[in-house]
Amino acid sequence: MLGAVQLGILAACIVLFVPMGMAGWHLSRNKVLFFSGALFITLAVGVHLTPYFPSISDFVSSFSSSVVVETRDSCISFLHDIVFDVKPVESWNSNISSSDYEVSWGWAKSSPVIACEFQKLGRSDASDLLNGSWVVVAGDSQARFVALSLLNLVLDSDGLESVKDDLFKRHSDYRMVIAEIGMKLDFIWAPYATNLTDLMMEFKRKRNYPDVLVMGSGLWHMLHVTNASDYGVSLQRLRSAVLSLVPISSQFDMDGPVTGSVSIRSPHLFWLGMPMLINSMLNTEEKREKMSSAARNAYDREISDSKLLRQFGGPLLLLDIQSLSRNCGSWCTVDGMHYDGAVYEAAVHIVLNALLIESHQKL
Repeated sequence: MLGAVQLGILAACIVLFVPMGMAGWHLSRNKVLFFSGALFITLAVGVHLTPYFPSISDFVSSFSSSVVVETRDSCISFLHDIVFDVKPVESWNSNISSSDYEVSWGWAKSSPVIACEFQKLGRSDASDLLNGSWVVVAGDSQARFVALSLLNLVLDSDGLESVKDDLFKRHSDYRMVIAEIGMKLDFIWAPYATNLTDLMMEFKRKRNYPDVLVMGSGLWHMLHVTNASDYGVSLQRLRSAVLSLVPISSQFDMDGPVTGSVSIRSPHLFWLGMPMLINSMLNTEEKREKMSSAARNAYDREISDSKLLRQFGGPLLLLDIQSLSRNCGSWCTVDGMHYDGAVYEAAVHIVLNALLIESHQKL
């Protein structure tokens, strides 16, 4: 008695080969039509027979899955493909006209970016993603603007107005719990890399660390210390502190064994890069002198040499504020250092989309 596989093959041959063979005979006078018909027959037979051969089905499904996963992971490298649209907005006051600028942003329309399906998350989706999370943003004024953009996304307008004054108290920390989603946000004033190292050590001492950590430094060191080599040494110490704190994958280049891991769950780590500095727009002579292009390039080299960033074998994913601010342009800043809120909003959405990718989620 014929088995199920044999019956399937016989049925496929009768249903497909007989009518298709007859059609192919009639089409043989036209080579293009003949080969088109032959290709269609081959594909049709393959589709009908594949379910009867589990090994083939498994291979096809596993191959498709691997392509999807590989493509999804590679999307990290396209997260910063963002374009800005800056439009002048005319305003009138006492018969005097002045121009402000309205800034919007979005991901580029290239094929890889479209395939990655990056999303601008609304309040509801962002709240769902960050539900129950502890988020720490640490650094200087750039980090403070990132914290503000994150709060702007998850809070309503009334809630945001109530925290702005406290968040922007000069050189101070800020902590907030959003009870509705169980999210805790800590902004830590840490303008120097040594401050960030101390923060890592505090996490280690308390045997607790955040789910998401965004941190960065450099501007204050460039202005007040003005020594790129010293900055590089402090970054090396920071890297060692990060590696000693969290569970680290073997992909990271380490000089010695990693100890002190306090959980099997590793936090999502981001490095907040320095913005593009427009020297002529900096608001003091000291800044224009010390924060030159040459100084900026020297500090950038120290960041790459420190192997702190994932692209150089380190644990932190770069939030490239320099790239974002350059794409936005000089119209997006009034002091050559701090940029329109759209730049920091884009940075927050890069973080959120990176979280979706790394946690294999899709809203």
